[in-house]
Amino acid sequence: MFSRQEQKELALWAAACAIHVFRYFETERPRDNRPRTAIKVLRAWVRGKTRITFLEIRAAALAAHAAARACKTDSARYAARAAGQAAATAHVATHAPGAAYYALKSIASASSSKEHALHLRLLSPHLRSKVFPK
Repeated sequence: MFSRQEQKELALWAAACAIHVFRYFETERPRDNRPRTAIKVLRAWVRGKTRITFLEIRAAALAAHAAARACKTDSARYAARAAGQAAATAHVATHAPGAAYYALKSIASASSSKEHALHLRLLSPHLRSKVFPK
């Protein structure tokens, strides 16, 4: 369904969505770097500059989800889950919308609005129609 280049573009979009809500996680758990590490591993995979295995990517994604389980607030929990879903995009491209979904849930639970359009604008129109068909 997605080419390797499209999968990498989706991964970067998913990472951008997750990074956008890191503040909610890091406010609650400032010393827990698991979600940031998941994005770092994902970006290394996208660049192809280092040899990243799918086992490492999976471990980073699962670690971000484990960080989510340690959270007390929904906004922090969803922010960590956004990072986990973003990292999982390296394995399966269809995880990318999950990152946006959790980022939006994080924002909604933090009582912010007007974020949905921002996340959609971060994704190219070509992939937007594939990921969110009408």
